[in-house]
Amino acid sequence: MISEKMQKALNDQINAEMYSSYLYWAMSAYFEDINLRGFAGWMKVQAAEELEHAQKIYNHLIERNGRAILQKIDAPPAKWNSPLEAFQAAYEHECMISGRINDIVNLASSEKDHATAVFFHWFVEEQVEEEAQTLEVVNQLKMAGDSKGGLLVLDHHLGKRKGE
Repeated sequence: MISEKMQKALNDQINAEMYSSYLYWAMSAYFEDINLRGFAGWMKVQAAEELEHAQKIYNHLIERNGRAILQKIDAPPAKWNSPLEAFQAAYEHECMISGRINDIVNLASSEKDHATAVFFHWFVEEQVEEEAQTLEVVNQLKMAGDSKGGLLVLDHHLGKRKGE
């Protein structure tokens, strides 16, 4: 059985993952609007991954005899001033999600909820990867600077990302 406190934390994390998916769909739409289809495709893959994360947490909660209580998903921003600003926002968002995951692991540890602690180990590793991926694009956009050619090369490269 899962504690009420852990149940609330997991429901809140489901909401955060759903918002993440929504945010990346909004970023994809922004990139479509400015004709960067590769960036848009990268964000679509990211949005799908975040939805998968929410589903994993939902399933864990149900398997532990918890109650999933779905919450309102806030509207994400719809526009950024540049591709760099959008990816910086994505990186900051991933860092925030990492903090939330760490809080759940800490709660699981304090409650001696070993099942949730072990389950969330995957998410800890996943967040390291997600932070690294978004930061890599931030750094590449900084290197490209005002070069439209550099932006188009990066757009082509990002368009090769496929979902798993």
